[in-house]
Amino acid sequence: MEDENVSKTKAVFEGEARIGEVMGGFQAIRLSPEDMSSPLSFQMALTRIYESLMKSLEEGPKKKYFAEVRFKDDMGNPVVISIDLGDKPPLFSSDKVKARVLVEIYEEE
Repeated sequence: MEDENVSKTKAVFEGEARIGEVMGGFQAIRLSPEDMSSPLSFQMALTRIYESLMKSLEEGPKKKYFAEVRFKDDMGNPVVISIDLGDKPPLFSSDKVKARVLVEIYEEE
């Protein structure tokens, strides 16, 4: 039940989503700007990626489906988020679909 005394602000953004497969364990593989800050940081990132790859290969292949959602915020900045769609293919006729993102801002008490 919603408390009517709680202040809320909502925003809805329209964008596009691309549906794709990711092998299980590969979602842990990522590079950040800090990983490129020095040769040592880059080598540490490669080691982390290599260990993630080896672990995922040991566990066996498991596909997961994700949506990469792209939209622009109210200041015109591009925003990209990913949505885990589970291990079964979603029932869309295309891998490019429309997306609606709801952001609700509220204060917890």
